[in-house]
Amino acid sequence: MEDLRDSGVVVTGAGGGIGAALARAFAARGARVVVNDLDAGKAEAVAREIGATAVPGDASEIVPAAREALGGRIDVFCANAGIAPAGGPEAEDAVWDAAWDVNVMAHVRAARELLPEWLERGRGRFVATVSAAGMLTMVGSAPYSVSKHAALAFAEWLSLTYRHRGIDVHAVCPQGVRTDMLASASTAGDLVLKPTAIEPEDVARATLEAVDAGRFLVLPHPEAGRYAVARASDTDKWLDGMNHVQRKLETIQRDQQVR
Repeated sequence: MEDLRDSGVVVTGAGGGIGAALARAFAARGARVVVNDLDAGKAEAVAREIGATAVPGDASEIVPAAREALGGRIDVFCANAGIAPAGGPEAEDAVWDAAWDVNVMAHVRAARELLPEWLERGRGRFVATVSAAGMLTMVGSAPYSVSKHAALAFAEWLSLTYRHRGIDVHAVCPQGVRTDMLASASTAGDLVLKPTAIEPEDVARATLEAVDAGRFLVLPHPEAGRYAVARASDTDKWLDGMNHVQRKLETIQRDQQVR
C-alpha cells in the first residue's frame, strides 16, 4: 500500500461528487489535502469535514495557492473538475471552448506548473478524472466526448514521457456515477449512464487501488475496458452498436415531445 501519510494532495472540483470522495479517501490515508472548488461554500464544507484546507477558485489557476497552503510541496494533484455540456457541431463556440478549457487545458496548466518541481525532486503523481467517454464516447455530447478523449491523450502523454523520471499518472475512467452532474444529465445520461451508475466512493476506492498498484487506467466499471477492446478490434461493429443507442435515444426524445 502506498504510504500517503503527510503527502500534500490537491483535489479540484472537490465540493461534491467524485472530487469530495477522493478528498475524503486521501485524507483517510493520512494525506494533507487541499479541497478546491469554484463554489467556496462547498469547498469549505468538505474541508471542515475531513480536516483539510479549502482553496476555492478556478482549477486552472489553483497550483500556486494550493502549494502555499500545503507548505510548499504538492505530491499528488487530482485534476477532477469537469463539465459535460450537451450538443454537437451546432453547439456554440463558447460551449466548446468551456469544455476544452475545463476538461483539458486545466490539466495542461496544472502539469505546466507542477512538472518542474516534480522532475527536480524525481517524484510526483498526477490523477486525471477522465471518464469512460474518453476511452469510448458519449451519445448526445460531442464537446464532452471530444474533450475527454483529449484529456485521456494528455494523461497518456504525461505517463509515457515522464514515468522513467518518477512521475506517476492515473486516468480515472468511470461510466455513470451518482453525482449532481449525472442527476442533471440529459436523456442521454438517463439512457446510457444511470442504469449502471455507482457511488463516488466506489470511484475513489478504485483510484486508491490503482495508486497502490501503480496502474495507469482506473476502471471503476471493469466493463469499460472490454468495450474499449471491442471498439479497437472491430470499430465498425462498435459504431453500429453505438448508433443503435443513438437511435433509441432519438425515439425516446420524440416520445417525450409528443407527450
